Amino acid sequence: MKILVPVKRVVDYNVKIRVKPDQTGVDLANVKMSMNPFCEIAIEEAVRLQEAGTATEVVVVSVGPTQAQETIRTALAMGADRGILVQTDDEMEPLGLAKILKGVVEEEKPDMVILGKQAIDGDNNQTGQMLAALLGWSQGTFASEISLDGDSLNVTREIDGGLQTIKLAMPAIVTADLRLNEPRYASLPNIMKAKKKPIDEKTVADYSADAAPRLEIVKVTEPPVREAGIVVESVNELVDKLKNEAGVI
Repeated sequence: MKILVPVKRVVDYNVKIRVKPDQTGVDLANVKMSMNPFCEIAIEEAVRLQEAGTATEVVVVSVGPTQAQETIRTALAMGADRGILVQTDDEMEPLGLAKILKGVVEEEKPDMVILGKQAIDGDNNQTGQMLAALLGWSQGTFASEISLDGDSLNVTREIDGGLQTIKLAMPAIVTADLRLNEPRYASLPNIMKAKKKPIDEKTVADYSADAAPRLEIVKVTEPPVREAGIVVESVNELVDKLKNEAGVI
């Protein structure tokens, strides 16, 4: 069984985001970039399935600038077998990204696609669902547990009311949630081995995908600064402030 894992290069989660002075977007100059945390979880799950003998090959793909090769190398160091970089300097929207991934899937013919449920930069949570719709594949989103059951896939999903377990016909799309696993740290020997693993370079034109943007960013602003809280002396004072100052009761 071949597993395809899309990964994304994003601003590291420890970095404080800065908005550009002209409010056209996020300032990425001299900012540390890393693999999207949910993509790390997806890679880890694919590698675990391979280590268990369920999967035979793990292929990682990233759509982005040349620097996204570093993100692919990280995935290769975690255990993926080879990588594909679809090089583009354009900002990708979920629909355009899903169309490109559809082309990659049709070329690679994997049995399963595992990807993070969302990227921490756009927080769209759309690419996996759109890819499943374009391919006509079954999908299991927000997965906290995955197990193979013959020719089917059992996926335990995190929903508002608790957990839901569904059975999917293969091939399938699975989006990884936070509690699916804890990603491993790549060891130094595996980092060195990853440098020799192949990365195929492609372009958007290779997949004849219409990745033109459909959205226009009007303005990006930082969230308002939170005001300091106050300490009240009694319940009556609290109720008075909630009623007359905050206006919430």
